[in-house]
Amino acid sequence: MMKKNLLVSFQGEYGAFSEQAAVAYFGARSKPIPRENFRDVFDDVKKNASHFGIVPIENSLFGSVSQNFDLLLEYPLFIVGELKLRIKMNLMALPTTKISDIHHVFSHPQGLGQSDKFLRTLHHVSHHPFYDTAGAAKMIAEEQRADAAAIASEQAAQHYGLKILHKGIETDHRNFTRFLVLSKKQVQPKSHAKTSLIFATKNIPGSLYHCLSVFAEQKINLLKIESRPFIGKPWEYLFFVDVESYQQHPEFVTALKKIKKLTSFLKILGSYEIGKVVK
Repeated sequence: MMKKNLLVSFQGEYGAFSEQAAVAYFGARSKPIPRENFRDVFDDVKKNASHFGIVPIENSLFGSVSQNFDLLLEYPLFIVGELKLRIKMNLMALPTTKISDIHHVFSHPQGLGQSDKFLRTLHHVSHHPFYDTAGAAKMIAEEQRADAAAIASEQAAQHYGLKILHKGIETDHRNFTRFLVLSKKQVQPKSHAKTSLIFATKNIPGSLYHCLSVFAEQKINLLKIESRPFIGKPWEYLFFVDVESYQQHPEFVTALKKIKKLTSFLKILGSYEIGKVVK
């Protein structure tokens, strides 16, 4: 799977947590490619502009990234890996800026939300949502905003020449984001594996219960279930499910045959190794 000069698309600017996740997963041979939005990441992989993409799918404090669930449904790509990254928020500014100079703080809405307790200690400071944590750091460096600070990663501060005024300002230090690795080709793990799939149940009583019961009957551990509106079908829902198994496992093959009879839509997103935690 590893290649030289491995191109990995991510959403955000250099210094974003997604770039950090890409390097943590693929190592020094990777070349992260910043993209403006999540759809661009999916497009890059689909069009072979990148070997892989990496996107956040859920945060341990703020929940799921709904847009990426929708894009997983839309694009003909597969999940081939995952990584859980410890998110450390830092307040940063120009090297000459002091805390007393700051009247504005910029960051992604989740960066602001995850640092809420610390931000409440800064009086007479306005909070401004920005499209990206690292993008906020880049803006302050480029515009030389002496009256402002950004909340972003330590890597962003280093990349844009900013000074960290306060480290680890996240309210809850058990703050992790789970990232998914995307590819046009599937992988076939056999140990420590999980499989992600999407399905819609038939409109009959107990249909979801019966689908989930199939996994229990085959002694397959259910790791996650999340519902999303079925776009184009008002008041119908899709279920995104992670199970502890892989597609070639006999019990999973049996379960899949039974589930196909109970669902109106089914898509396998891929089997992959359960990801490591990076602190």
